[in-house]
Amino acid sequence: MPDYKESSEKILKKYIKILRQNGLNVSNPKLAQYNYQCNIEYENSQITLLVYYGRKGNKVVLQGDKNLKLYKEIDQLIFGEKLFNSISTDLSEPECYIGTDESGKGDYFGPLVIAGVLTDNSITKKLKLLGVKDSKALTDATIKVLAKKIQNIDSVAFDVILISPEKYNQLYSKMGNLNNLLGWAHAKVIENILKVKNAPEAISDKFGNEKYIHNSLQEKGRELILHQVTKAEQYSAVAAASILARDAFINWFDLANKRLKLKLPKGASDNVEKAARGIKNSLGEFALTKLAKLHFKTTNKL
Repeated sequence: MPDYKESSEKILKKYIKILRQNGLNVSNPKLAQYNYQCNIEYENSQITLLVYYGRKGNKVVLQGDKNLKLYKEIDQLIFGEKLFNSISTDLSEPECYIGTDESGKGDYFGPLVIAGVLTDNSITKKLKLLGVKDSKALTDATIKVLAKKIQNIDSVAFDVILISPEKYNQLYSKMGNLNNLLGWAHAKVIENILKVKNAPEAISDKFGNEKYIHNSLQEKGRELILHQVTKAEQYSAVAAASILARDAFINWFDLANKRLKLKLPKGASDNVEKAARGIKNSLGEFALTKLAKLHFKTTNKL
């Protein structure tokens, strides 16, 4: 059985580190009955952060006056979308962390691919020497070359999850929206990497509420300090992950085009709608379920 008492202390220490990085006065973890807790002080205000442990796992609770500015800020930091500016924009590259990114979420045709790369100081240096950067700034040919080089780096840990259009449509129908699906997929990649190699932190591009990823993480993942930041590809591991994700996305198109003997357009433009209409007319509506993300407005236009 997992030691939820030990993990509750680790989770609390994770938040204490983040809070102290933001200039808050935070007490050291204190063991109480059924929880670890700490006091948070700022400008004559005080609240308490508690992480409970029990047979069903850990639960994070904030206690204090909900009308306090401090309470609202901490509540947003831990449970909501709005992270403190110093975390979302001025985060220094950690010494060891997992970076995750996705490809294909804005494309009507093709899969959704999520990739992750675990890097440390040594691997980060190698990634920079390779010229790794945001895949959106690279050609398809360069992405193919870099993807192989990233995967061949000694001791690098990475994972790539490709969700085919058919599977994507099933998951989207079950989960209700794209952010839930993205959160689950990013969490799955993180957990897969943690099975191979440990890391204390993770960085992903900010696509929505932090809880989309955090709520999908299992025991190991919940011990991570999770950062969701805008333009996360500035961090080497995230940039490397974006290349691996894009490479898998491109490969899917190459194989699909060869199999269908046509050229599926990327994105969600008028050309995409025209191609979708042609496929529907020639191969039938069912064919689109295996080639396209059906919740896009393009499907309704057909």
